[in-house]
Amino acid sequence: MGKRNLRSHFAIAAALAVLTTLGAPGVARAQNFPNRTVTLVVPNAPGGPMDILARLLSTYLQARWRQSVVVVYKPGAGTAAGTEFVARSAPDGYTLGMVATAHVINPSLRPDLPFDTVKDLAGVGMTAVSHLVIEATPTLPVGSIAELVAYSKKNPGKLTYASAGSGSSMHLAGELLKTKTGLDMVHVPYKGSSSAYPDVFSGRVDLMIDPLYSSKPYIDAGKTKALAIASLKRAELAPEIPTVAETVPGFNVQSINGIVVPKATPRDIVHKLSADFIAVLNQPELRARLTEVGLEVSTDTPEEFDDYIRTEIDKWAEVVRISGAKAE
Repeated sequence: MGKRNLRSHFAIAAALAVLTTLGAPGVARAQNFPNRTVTLVVPNAPGGPMDILARLLSTYLQARWRQSVVVVYKPGAGTAAGTEFVARSAPDGYTLGMVATAHVINPSLRPDLPFDTVKDLAGVGMTAVSHLVIEATPTLPVGSIAELVAYSKKNPGKLTYASAGSGSSMHLAGELLKTKTGLDMVHVPYKGSSSAYPDVFSGRVDLMIDPLYSSKPYIDAGKTKALAIASLKRAELAPEIPTVAETVPGFNVQSINGIVVPKATPRDIVHKLSADFIAVLNQPELRARLTEVGLEVSTDTPEEFDDYIRTEIDKWAEVVRISGAKAE
């Protein structure tokens, strides 16, 4: 080997050694993570699908990590209180936050948020999605979104739709539907879905937008009739119900569950978390249990989830602006 080739050989070897040394702390850190208790923050009160998901994930992650995973509830301010706690936590991967659809609506609905959703938090990944359904009182003479739009044009100012509250994802799904179709319907907010259903059953309110999982028993019993699923794809729970997108291309509103961490969390830790969440979410037993409560597993990457968050923030900002929606 000539002197020039020999020098080149040593230079490459030295560079590789430096790169390996520089990368070693990150690799070792991720391999050894976690080595103590992890906290999973739920921004809602106990009860409901998010709580079930949190407890299932904590159980499976404990088995995988051989470390305790403690579920902590911090409800308030439309999930913002719990998310703020995560944003202000140490960026070491040991405090994780669950987020729902409110995470991408709050930046425009709550301009006084004490944190920046994009700058202060990083996505680990979406974990599950569930579906919203647009349902009608049985006496309303429509059976599809197309028929609903036609009815609205013939009966301007007469349609009403209920939701679980002003500023909820169900409320804003209705406002988005109005902007995309020209529907003329008035929002009637309730304090939760349970108080709205009697008025929908009786016909005092024409329509209801609510999670499919909680609506399905009423649909199956004929107390309401399903017009469409708001998600882009049909629901596994009720594949016979068409989507709004089959009439209004691109329409997509879904309830999400995901995991976020403080923005400064090292990327090797973020990707280790992502890989571990995906591993447990792909276990058939967990998938089956989530299906029972109306959740469909989602396993996107941290980068995909961050892109989704940014895109959805922009989408809902426009809906909030046009509708004038306010947080309760």
